[in-house]
Amino acid sequence: MKAIQFKSFGPPDVLELVELPKPTCVEGSAIVQVRSAAVNPSDVKNVAGSFAKTTLPRIPGRDFSGVVVEGPSSWLGVDVWGTGGDIGFTRDGSQAEFLSIPAAALTRKPNSLSHEQASAVGVNFVVAWLGTMNYAKLLEGETVVVIGVGGGVGGAVVQIAKACGCRVIGVDREPPPAASPAARLIDEWLSSDETMVERVRELTQGGSELVYDTVGGIVFEQALRMAKHRGRVIEISAVGKRRVEFDLIDFYHNETQLFGVDSAKLGVVESARIMESLEPRFDKGLYQPPLIAERFPLEAAKQAYRAVDSGAQGRVVVNI
Repeated sequence: MKAIQFKSFGPPDVLELVELPKPTCVEGSAIVQVRSAAVNPSDVKNVAGSFAKTTLPRIPGRDFSGVVVEGPSSWLGVDVWGTGGDIGFTRDGSQAEFLSIPAAALTRKPNSLSHEQASAVGVNFVVAWLGTMNYAKLLEGETVVVIGVGGGVGGAVVQIAKACGCRVIGVDREPPPAASPAARLIDEWLSSDETMVERVRELTQGGSELVYDTVGGIVFEQALRMAKHRGRVIEISAVGKRRVEFDLIDFYHNETQLFGVDSAKLGVVESARIMESLEPRFDKGLYQPPLIAERFPLEAAKQAYRAVDSGAQGRVVVNI
């Protein structure tokens, strides 16, 4: 089978188009013929060597959509989708013609989505769901501030929050792309400048129930200050600044709840349970697929990685 593989860490140039044996279907597993696989910023970081758990040589790729060609008879020919913090890291990933996963990870793809659209959902919506639903226990009528609303995770948080009946305030350097679902759903957009904390506190009359910070690092302190009394703050990244400082007295007086969210801790089986929750919501039209900015054939995977690394405004997909 054709696959993209890296044998050493580095820039996208270390990726090679190779011919490898098709995975063998052993008991308890399934073989998926991959139709589309998204390229995530974490995939780029993985190839660059940012994840200590990654073993080489490795086929990268966390997100996928395809068709089951070997495995349990009830799944043969079924369109499936998925993601995982193990595939592409400690087991071969999705940027290949075929992918081996545990049968327990099989999840039906929404009928309303193409393979290309379905492959662009995984990581972004799993991280968004973990933070909003599993950890913060988002409630109808709450206000959610999304820092980095123009990104993939930010856009997914917007959709989940609006489907829950929440008010959404989006914060970013620029408004989300006009064609993205988030652009049509946010209630207020604020520029990420020195006045954003004051503006959020004005709009919310003292602070937001939930602040979902997809940037972290350089805006971490501002995110904490946006939370109301007993508000929740979600952190998933540390852009530009790994170590942060904040006023501990203000923090405990406000009784702020702070959550770290790392979807890479969820393997493809654990992630499948969230994907099962997402599937009917896409088919019912509660959620829309992310904006796809660029698409490439498998043979041009290096260009796909470069597009993600340069900050593509939307999802980048490899079609196989």
